Amino acid sequence: MPSAIDHRRELEYAVQQIIQSPSDNEYFNQLLPAIKDASKGGQGQQLLQSLKQYSVNREAEIERICNTNHQGFVSSVNQLLHVREGTVNLTSEILQLNQSIQSSTEKLAEQKKALVDSRGVRQNIDEATQALRDCLEVLRLANQVHDLLGKKSHYSALRALDELQNVHLKEITQYKIAEMIQKSVPATKKLIAEAVMTDLNTWLFRIRETSQFLGEVAFYHTEQRRNRQKERADSSPYLANFKLNSAIELVSDETEEFDILDNDDVQVDFTPLFECLHIHKALGQVDKFRAEYAATRRQQKELLMPASVNLIDAEDSSLNELLEGIAGFAIVEKATMKKTPELRSAIDVDELWDSMCQSAIMLISKALHEVTNAEVLLKIKGHIALFIQTMDSWNYPVGALDAFLLKLFEKYAELLKRRFSDDFQEIVSTDDYMPMPINKLDEYDKVVNVSWYTPDKPREEIRFPCVLPFSQMYPLCCIDIRNFLNQFYFFSDDHFQHPRVIDETLKTALDTLLSQSVCRLLVERLSSQYLGQIVQILINLEHFEIACQELEPLLAAARSTASVGGSVTLNATEEFRSNKKTAEKRIFELVNSKIDDLIGTAEYDWMAPTLEKEPSNYMQTLTRYLSNIMNSVLLGLPTEIKELIYFDALSHAATMILSLPLSPEVKRINPNGVAALAKDVQYLTEFVDTLGNPILRENLDELQQTVMLMQAENSDEFYDVATRNKKYGRVDAMNGPILLEKLTHTVQTPASLKTDKFQALSSRFGMKSLQRAQVEDPKD
Repeated sequence: MPSAIDHRRELEYAVQQIIQSPSDNEYFNQLLPAIKDASKGGQGQQLLQSLKQYSVNREAEIERICNTNHQGFVSSVNQLLHVREGTVNLTSEILQLNQSIQSSTEKLAEQKKALVDSRGVRQNIDEATQALRDCLEVLRLANQVHDLLGKKSHYSALRALDELQNVHLKEITQYKIAEMIQKSVPATKKLIAEAVMTDLNTWLFRIRETSQFLGEVAFYHTEQRRNRQKERADSSPYLANFKLNSAIELVSDETEEFDILDNDDVQVDFTPLFECLHIHKALGQVDKFRAEYAATRRQQKELLMPASVNLIDAEDSSLNELLEGIAGFAIVEKATMKKTPELRSAIDVDELWDSMCQSAIMLISKALHEVTNAEVLLKIKGHIALFIQTMDSWNYPVGALDAFLLKLFEKYAELLKRRFSDDFQEIVSTDDYMPMPINKLDEYDKVVNVSWYTPDKPREEIRFPCVLPFSQMYPLCCIDIRNFLNQFYFFSDDHFQHPRVIDETLKTALDTLLSQSVCRLLVERLSSQYLGQIVQILINLEHFEIACQELEPLLAAARSTASVGGSVTLNATEEFRSNKKTAEKRIFELVNSKIDDLIGTAEYDWMAPTLEKEPSNYMQTLTRYLSNIMNSVLLGLPTEIKELIYFDALSHAATMILSLPLSPEVKRINPNGVAALAKDVQYLTEFVDTLGNPILRENLDELQQTVMLMQAENSDEFYDVATRNKKYGRVDAMNGPILLEKLTHTVQTPASLKTDKFQALSSRFGMKSLQRAQVEDPKD
């Protein structure tokens, strides 16, 4: 009940508000919501009743008012009727409007329901469409990965796979296709890794095939740098102090830009390596890739090393190919280390380098015993030196190779010594040991230029043909000595880190050659009986001594700056000097032997019945012999040596002549025998005087004083010490009395000559025996 009353009151209040609206717009604004609310609440009849009740109330009020004022009432009734008519029309319109609103509301509800239904379908369609799009994008990316693999775009394929896995698959995790693709990702990654490794192996194979050519280009570039450095050294001597790969050389040559890995001849593209490294890094397999790459490079290094090398055959370039291959391989390794330090460490690269160096040294060492030619060995050294300088420019340690060059040098020095020793021996053995004749000026110039020889006359005063003092062996040996020096220092050209070893080895080797192969052989030939040959050997020894003296400052000047300073002394100098004495002694022996033979022909008749008018034949022959050898055989000897030979020969001759009367076979000597001896001594003295050297005459003092003693009227003076020292000071104190005892002052008559002739004959033969004994006796 209270709720019904409340509704009615609300309707009455609403009607009251409608009726009291000040304007038509407000009237409708109040009326339409009221109708709408009544329609919704099912109170339309109650609203009409309220309106009717209000109308009845208003009519009753109007009637009451009309009763009091009829005329006004009538007009009011007319107005009211008019209003009522409008109200009826309005009510009709309201009802129509309500019906229209109700129908529109129903249609709107139906449309809204249809709209709601269509929105759900649309949303489902949109969600399905988006899911399809996402799945299609995933499939597109999956196909794109395989397409990129087919195009060998491995890194792009890996990026696409990563995008697929980390972005797009997460958007469709609710679908089974995502699970299927997710399961295929590891296999795809493995496929990418295998594909990129296949490409890398292909790249490594090409690199291995290119390594030798790369090394050849590197060697050529080093050779060009050598030439440029030589040109700079020629133009500026200061730059000659700096070797290849020194800081000064590198700065001087930096204008010549040349990339060994990228030039007109060879190009090495590291893209496959970078791509492979990036992919394995993205896959988290860097360590595995590093190990596989290192193993592959070690295998390639082993394939690079041949089983053997040929160092003899000039047409076989196996050594060059080996060194070029190692150089190319090492250059790629060093470049790889610089470009990808996380892939190749310095330890790995140096380990491979050391292994290759040791293998190369072992291969060359095995084949080295076949090399017997120094020039071939020098070419081998040249190849290795070029290899060392090339690799030194890439900062590789080359100590082992430098040490190996030292071994090569030892063999090179041995081969040179052997070859030149044979040459020297052939020269010495085939020489004619005669002064060297020169017929033309150009021949003279050639000999003087190659020999250590200072002519006595200026070149312009020499007339041809002429004769040089030494024999042909001397200039030939000088040529060989110069060649020997040059070829020794050839080894230090381009690159050799042990110049001091060259200096010391050269000195020792040159000493050995000159001492053993020249001096010793010359000394051995002193056994010859031909005096001219011995004299020529002495002259040659003299010139070889001069050559050694000239060589000593030459060797000191040629020494490298690394060698210890100071002068150079060749032992061969003293060898030649000392053996000159040996040759001189041999000349003395031969000359004295000839003198012995000549004096042995003396036929003194110590008991001659008559005086001899002419000097003895042996004395004349002896003086002719001494004069002839001095003017012919001994002519080429220095004056001091000739004087020494004269001195010794005259001393020996005087001793041998003095031994004639001292012979035990000679029992008695008469004045005629002493006179004959005195005539010969005087003849010899006159010959010595013609030589113009007063010192030589001193050799005859004892002989002269002995003859004077034998001719003295008072022989007792000899026993007076004071007189003897004054007149016979050079006479031997033992020989004087012997000779005085043999003297007789009587001359035999011709009748007694028969027995005396036999006695003289036996005396003569006895003297020959005595002289032979004295020659054989070393004490004499």
